[in-house]
Amino acid sequence: MMAGTAVELVPYDRSWPEDFLRIRDKLDRLLSPHVLTIEHIGSTSIPGLTAKPLIDIDIVLRSPANIPAATQNLLGQGYEPRGNRYDDEVWAFILGNGRPPERVYLCPPNNRTHERRVIFRDYLRTHPADAAAYADLKLKLAEIHRHDGDRYTAEKRHFVDAIIEKAIGIL
Repeated sequence: MMAGTAVELVPYDRSWPEDFLRIRDKLDRLLSPHVLTIEHIGSTSIPGLTAKPLIDIDIVLRSPANIPAATQNLLGQGYEPRGNRYDDEVWAFILGNGRPPERVYLCPPNNRTHERRVIFRDYLRTHPADAAAYADLKLKLAEIHRHDGDRYTAEKRHFVDAIIEKAIGIL
């Protein structure tokens, strides 16, 4: 999200897992020769968690060489490019008119950003007290930074990093 963009959080929607499966199948058909895995990430992937009404998806590609072709396929389906994110060769795209909207990330194999997202997701799925603390933080930050999505995201970073370190210590 960019500064000036409203931060909208909604209660968990039980249809999000089904939405992901439908979107995953579409993306798999669109990008199949390039894809290793397609993962539901972000808050909509954690049952019960308050989230932006947007399905976040990491698409791990077979090789960094697949990024240009996968990009062209996404652009051809109306996805808007959002650039290289996280200085980690993660390329973001949004399909704002999807129902629900989709934000997809093309990731090269063995990508650190993707690996950390999966660790965070899996930990919160099995630790409801930490998931509840994350939901509380998100609601507080959304109130404070209602019109600054970048700041909202940045201020969650310490919590996210702490959870990932805790999860890695358990693995």
